[in-house]
Amino acid sequence: MSELAVATGSVNLGQGFPDTDGPAEIAKAAADAVLSGRGNQYPPGAGIADLRHAIAAHQRRFYDLAVDPDREVLVTAGATEAIAAALLALVERGDEVIAFEPYYDSYAACIAMAGGVRVPVTLRAPGFRPDIDELRAAITSRTRVILLNSPHNPTGAVFSRTELAAIAELAVAHDLVVISDEVYEHMVFAGEHVPITTLPGMATRTATISSAAKTFSFTGWKIGWVTGTPEMVAAVRTVKQFLTYVSGGPFQYAIAHALTLPDEYYASTAADLVTKRDLMCDGLAEVGFDVYRPDGTYFITTDIETIGGGVTGLEFCRKLPAAAGVVAIPMQVFYDHAEAGRFSVRFAFCKRKEVLTEALARLSVLRPG
Repeated sequence: MSELAVATGSVNLGQGFPDTDGPAEIAKAAADAVLSGRGNQYPPGAGIADLRHAIAAHQRRFYDLAVDPDREVLVTAGATEAIAAALLALVERGDEVIAFEPYYDSYAACIAMAGGVRVPVTLRAPGFRPDIDELRAAITSRTRVILLNSPHNPTGAVFSRTELAAIAELAVAHDLVVISDEVYEHMVFAGEHVPITTLPGMATRTATISSAAKTFSFTGWKIGWVTGTPEMVAAVRTVKQFLTYVSGGPFQYAIAHALTLPDEYYASTAADLVTKRDLMCDGLAEVGFDVYRPDGTYFITTDIETIGGGVTGLEFCRKLPAAAGVVAIPMQVFYDHAEAGRFSVRFAFCKRKEVLTEALARLSVLRPG
């Protein structure tokens, strides 16, 4: 979609990356690391000590979690590699992996590479809440993993403590592993982010994944991590060493510094996104979209039935660059049960306000009447 945006001169609200870099002091820390020779050669397989200790301190600071930086932290090439390595490490051929759809597209590919069987549990508009009864019914004797993502991409749902507790109870009762993708943990606008590993019975069965890309707006650096028990992290590391082996040495030093930024940085990031969310939600509603205002992430899900002329989201997004000079993503691509997202379209709002305003001005040509 990004290539389509460039080719058509469209505003790219499709792929989820910011159009501005993160704090200059983090970029300077990376440059200083390169110039001083720190990380230019292979870093340790688990990640540099500075970053592993910073990740452990982050978990203690925000969630009161005690994490051993030497045995319970693994640095990866972004959260995407962390997800792939965790699934390859923890899933055997034929194991069932439950995932809440719509879901990040790498989930399907990674489950397939692990030889697992994908079992979707659908989040439905308008609230996109997890249906615990449906989850319970999806569990069989072959279920091995629940793949969790909250705050949730692409819907922007933030699972409540009560919902997560119900998921945790099922995981404990059926002796399941939870792989918890929490990359949007600092982008919560309503409710709270609760790592499922903090809930009863979950510390020994959860692989928690996050990354620096979203929080610090350096998506190209691909610095992510996994935390969990020593045994779980060792299993994931065993796979990871045959994927990228190591990556991003100088950037690891920079992200170690980034994780020490004051609370004001994290609060301002969320506050800035709330302003952009409201700008886009209100503007899209004015154009005629049915808008589902997200509680987290930087994505907005909309329904196009009232302005789409009867076409599906896929057809709508194919025509949108020519019709309005904007690129968006059809939600159908994130579902196994594509019918559930047939008329839904996702917009990313992690862009400068002037870019969002321009996109809304272009989209206004779609306004009925």
